[in-house]
Amino acid sequence: MADAESLKPAAHELVDRLPDDASWEDLMYQIYVRATIDAGLQDADAGRLVAHEEAVRRLRHPAS
Repeated sequence: MADAESLKPAAHELVDRLPDDASWEDLMYQIYVRATIDAGLQDADAGRLVAHEEAVRRLRHPAS
């Protein structure tokens, strides 16, 4: 997640990139996408990763 100093500029950038006819739902979706990406990057930085092969195995055999 963005720290306090970078949150406002990042939010302004999201809004500025929206088309003029964007809805509140469009904005909420963009915020959701950005927050999800930021959370994934934080997980990666903290070493909370799953190898590709393990991810495939989990998808093929979810109960294992």
